[in-house]
Amino acid sequence: MKYARLVLSNLMRSKRRTLLTLASVAVAFFLFATLASVLTTLASVTETGSESRLATRNAIGITFDMPQSYHQRLRGTPGVREATHVSWFGGVYVDPKDFFAQFAIDPTVYFDMYPEVLVPEDQLRAFREERTAAIVGRKLMEKFGWRLDQTVTLQGTIYPGDWDFTIRGVYEAEDPSFGEETFYFHFDYLYELSSQTARHGWYILELEDPDQAGAISARIDAMFENSTAPTKTETERAFQAGFVTMWGNVGFLVRAIGTAVFFAILLIAANTMMMAARERTGEVAVLKTLGFRDGQLASFVIVEALLISLLGGLVGLLGAKLVFESADPLASFLPGFSVAMGTIGVGLAIAALLGLVAGAVPAWQSARLSVVEALRHVG
Repeated sequence: MKYARLVLSNLMRSKRRTLLTLASVAVAFFLFATLASVLTTLASVTETGSESRLATRNAIGITFDMPQSYHQRLRGTPGVREATHVSWFGGVYVDPKDFFAQFAIDPTVYFDMYPEVLVPEDQLRAFREERTAAIVGRKLMEKFGWRLDQTVTLQGTIYPGDWDFTIRGVYEAEDPSFGEETFYFHFDYLYELSSQTARHGWYILELEDPDQAGAISARIDAMFENSTAPTKTETERAFQAGFVTMWGNVGFLVRAIGTAVFFAILLIAANTMMMAARERTGEVAVLKTLGFRDGQLASFVIVEALLISLLGGLVGLLGAKLVFESADPLASFLPGFSVAMGTIGVGLAIAALLGLVAGAVPAWQSARLSVVEALRHVG
């Protein structure tokens, strides 16, 4: 108890300095949790998708659409069990900053090919029977406060005008990385109101034998090689990973920023501990004369540094988890974004290391300081 009281009294010697140091460490670890979670979420996105499904897109790029005539040809390709199509809409709901994905799909096939996307049977039936119906992710419903059977209006960007949809279904995703922030509606509705100018963005193919994915991909791309819209076919997982690579070398950027921040925080914490140790030079001399050993005095300093670092780290890490779980501002761009417990564990380990390193120098100085030198310094 006496040991704990000594440590706490030293921490409270300069409350403002201690609180500011705690705050700076907390901010650093909040940033660490955010950046680390971006990396883990991007990694999980590259694992999204089934190896039993292929994605066929325009070989020039994902932004170039595909002829509708490809649908039946792909569907009839040997080894392909079923084929469906997806088209990007790009509408705006009230505020352009509230971005979310909207896809025009084939309502008769799409959700049958995605068993990991759960839609109640009665809602799926109602969706298929109504041309202007939509199926919306659960989190998107919660974000805007929508309700089932509500009519919502999207302002078209690629396809101008006001587009009215009636929400007939709400889906949930078994895999968090799939995301629950997407808006699905009938392609026929888009095709009709766009004066028959809408085309398919890409195709999703369900395979009879996933082991034949490579051979089937090569066969499809060869089939359209000399057409006006040559194709690139790959597994759905590789297709999803391609979106991540479009961001550039995000991993390097995130790690570089994180390293710079932690180095700066380390210097701040170390400097704070050194200042505290210098202020207590006279006390160190008195404690030594009272019989405190060098190891005990060094442990005081290290424990103080650990407490500041661990407490600040815990506040920052748990704060990040709380913020992104209660209202995730990145969910629309990174489906499934969250601060994993593994990230918190790594963060606490780094916080402990930070405290040990920051307290090592002043602890060593306190331990090696002789009583005579300390009293002379005070005098």
